[in-house]
Amino acid sequence: MDLKTVSALRRLRLVSAPEAISFLVLLVCSVLKRTTDFNAVPVMGAVHGALFVAYVLFWADAWNRTKWPLKTAAYYFLMSVIPLGGFFAERSLRRVEEDSLIALRARREGVVNA
Repeated sequence: MDLKTVSALRRLRLVSAPEAISFLVLLVCSVLKRTTDFNAVPVMGAVHGALFVAYVLFWADAWNRTKWPLKTAAYYFLMSVIPLGGFFAERSLRRVEEDSLIALRARREGVVNA
């Protein structure tokens, strides 16, 4: 794995938690809209929409660079549409990113021939 691939994973990881938070806040705003006079759905809808589009773009870039199998790519996409899924994706992507960085550094130092 090269540095650009690790960067693609990092971008996806960094947008996954804010996307999950915006999804949860949007759900709360939807409930508040129906139960009170508070209506923040248009604002939160736009924020969540922008973060979701960023997630999907970064997901496509990461899938293209990492050559994930369809099952792995589907897992990370599914995590973007499930409430709290972004937190699970972030945790998983952090592990993959750290492992990739360790392997990249080891290859550069000549420790392994991978």
